[in-house]
Amino acid sequence: MATKFSKETYLYWYELMLLLRRFEEKTGQLYGMQKIRGFCHLYIGQEAVAAGCMTATNPDDKFITAYRCHALAIAKGVTPKATMAELYGKATGCSKGKGGSMHIFGVDVGFFGGHGIVGAQIGTGAGLAFAEKYRGTNNVALCFFGDGAARQGMLHETFNMAMLWKLPVVFICENNNYAMGTSVARTSNVLDLYKIADAYDMPGDSVDGMSPEDVHNAILRSVNRAREKGGPTLLEVKTYRYKGHSMSDPQKYRTKDEVEEYKERDPIDHVLKVLKEEYKVSEADVEVINERVKVQVEESVQFAEESPWPDDDELLKDVYIQQDYPFITD
Repeated sequence: MATKFSKETYLYWYELMLLLRRFEEKTGQLYGMQKIRGFCHLYIGQEAVAAGCMTATNPDDKFITAYRCHALAIAKGVTPKATMAELYGKATGCSKGKGGSMHIFGVDVGFFGGHGIVGAQIGTGAGLAFAEKYRGTNNVALCFFGDGAARQGMLHETFNMAMLWKLPVVFICENNNYAMGTSVARTSNVLDLYKIADAYDMPGDSVDGMSPEDVHNAILRSVNRAREKGGPTLLEVKTYRYKGHSMSDPQKYRTKDEVEEYKERDPIDHVLKVLKEEYKVSEADVEVINERVKVQVEESVQFAEESPWPDDDELLKDVYIQQDYPFITD
C-alpha cells in the first residue's frame, strides 16, 4: 500500500525544495556577476533527492557528497548565510572562506562535505559509517555520489569492505545521466547502476529521483535496514540537472527538448499541486512560504556581501592538525 504523506510533510518539502532552488538560482546569477568565482556546480532539478532524504533520516545521521554540495548542505542544516559566505570566500563562510563552492562543510550538523576529488567521498562515507558502528550508535551515513563516480575503483573497494563489515551506510548514486557531459551509456556496460550491488550481495534498487515520496520511501527502507544491523544499500536515484555540469558547461551533449521534458516532472511543481488539490492550501498560504524563502536568500546575499575577507594569517591554518601523543618522547 502506498505511503500517505501528511500535509505538514508536503509543506516541508515545498519550502525546502523552493529554498534550494532559489538559492541555487541566485548563486548562478551572482557567479555571472563575478561575485562568486572558481568552480560552481548547481543542484537545480535534483531537489527531490535532498527533500526525501531529510524526512527519512534522523538529525544525527551523517551526510557526505561530492562537489555539487550547496543544496544538500543547506538541507542538512548549514545555514544559507554560512553557505553563501563560503561561496563568496568570506571569513564567515562555513569553511572559513577556504573551501568555496566544492567544499561546503557543516560538521556540527552532520554534513561532512563537499569533496572535489571524484569518488573520494565514497570511501570516506564508509569511514563515517564505521565510526558510528565502532561507537555503538544507531546512526547511519548517507554517501552521495554521481553516475560518473560509479566508475571509480574506490567504489568497488569500499563496497566490498562495507558488506564485509556490515557498515550502516546508504550509498546514493544521483544518476543525472551525464557525469560531466558523457552519458552513462557511453561509459558503462551496466546501464542500471544499482545492479553493481549484485556483485557484493548488497541490496540495491532504482528510485525515481524526481519524486520526494519515492526517495523518502527508498531511503527509509535502507536506513532501517542499516539500523537493524543489515548493512549497506545501494540506491540508484534517477534524477536530472536542469543546468550544466558546471557554470562553464555549454551543454552541447543534450537537447533543449530533453531538458524541457524533464521539467514537466518538476518536483516542486508536483508538491505544490498536491498541496493545492489534495490539501486545499490557499494561494495566500503559498505566497507566505514564497516570501519567507525570498527573504532567506536575500539575507544570505547581504550577509556574504557585508562579511569580511579572511585574514592573511589564516592561510596556513587548518592545513595540518597539531596532535600530542603521550607515548612519543623526545
